[in-house]
Amino acid sequence: MLMLKPLTHEAIGEEYNKELSVQDYSKKTVIDGVKIITLNMFVDDGGSLAEIVRFDDNGNLQILPDFKVKQSTYSQMLPGTIKAFHLHYNQEDVWFIMPYDRLLIGLFDARKDSPTYNQTMRFVLGAGRAQALYIPRGVAHGLANPWQNPANMIYFVNQCFDPNEPDERRLPWDILGEDFWQIRKG
Repeated sequence: MLMLKPLTHEAIGEEYNKELSVQDYSKKTVIDGVKIITLNMFVDDGGSLAEIVRFDDNGNLQILPDFKVKQSTYSQMLPGTIKAFHLHYNQEDVWFIMPYDRLLIGLFDARKDSPTYNQTMRFVLGAGRAQALYIPRGVAHGLANPWQNPANMIYFVNQCFDPNEPDERRLPWDILGEDFWQIRKG
């Protein structure tokens, strides 16, 4: 039987040893009020089915009982697209990225009285998972598709869009730095 002995840093070549690091796998701080909600996804040999939303008897989302959907929208993002950043004074969003697509999501808390003011979040939605993302008003949000295929999303909002008085305030796409939207290497 072959017995493998553990290594120490001395066993790694000096030119590589000085470059070694450990990736941070700790749980990241979530912006106050933001929710990533795992949805049911059923997979069988014929495909998959994901339940996006259920409504209660009052028309509110069961996963967010105080959220009353006023409008639902479909969006497709082509490869290389960045749509960021914007925030709302009144509107709240619930996003659903198709499970077999993937989009890079970026959020930051612009609410000056929030306990997580200036906190950022950066993560991927889709990528084989069925999840809903709840974004409260005042949290700046954006998304990017740095990959090779188009990606699709459906989102629900609690305000109807009014092009004459849009509840949408825009911020520069690179307000967190141009590298925020780049795929991290390593």
